[in-house]
Amino acid sequence: VVRIAEGLTEGTTVQAGQPLLWLEAMKMEHRITAPVTGRLTALNAVPGQQVAVGSLLAVVQAT
Repeated sequence: VVRIAEGLTEGTTVQAGQPLLWLEAMKMEHRITAPVTGRLTALNAVPGQQVAVGSLLAVVQAT
């Protein structure tokens, strides 16, 4: 995990397509975005953390 979007915490309202966090793999950054408009109910990532393929990094509950 390279970084988390500024001001993003559990309970934050997000819009579909809004960047949530950035991952680095093979020297490339990949932006992870909200799949739907809703409320961020879980954020399981911290900057500097290594994550495995398939890890649950964030949960957005649709509103």
